[in-house]
Amino acid sequence: MEKTKAKNIGLKVEAPKKECSDKNCPFHSSQKVRGRIIECKVVKTDPFKSATVTFERIHQLPKYERFEKRTSKIHVHNPPCINAQSGDKVTIAETRPISKTKNFVIVQIHKNDRLAGINKDSQRGLQ
Repeated sequence: MEKTKAKNIGLKVEAPKKECSDKNCPFHSSQKVRGRIIECKVVKTDPFKSATVTFERIHQLPKYERFEKRTSKIHVHNPPCINAQSGDKVTIAETRPISKTKNFVIVQIHKNDRLAGINKDSQRGLQ
């Protein structure tokens, strides 16, 4: 069996080490990425190659000359070669519509920073 190489999708992200035969994977099929690129957090995963992510955005209130944080939820495609889990920080990219509610696909999982944050806090207490 010949090993196929993951294609370059035009973003500065690492290609996944695993292979998949998913027709909506931007690395192993003809799916193209375009438009917005967002870093967000996975809230929920579904068994049908999808996930729900949330991200914060800043909204201006001109009347009070202030800003407020608002949270948005997006349904994204979770390819089997990436397989993001709940709590992961991920990068998503916009694609053509995959289904009624999915227009984004996960392209990269970031390293888990929860443990790094705990270590930094404990080091501050020791100093």
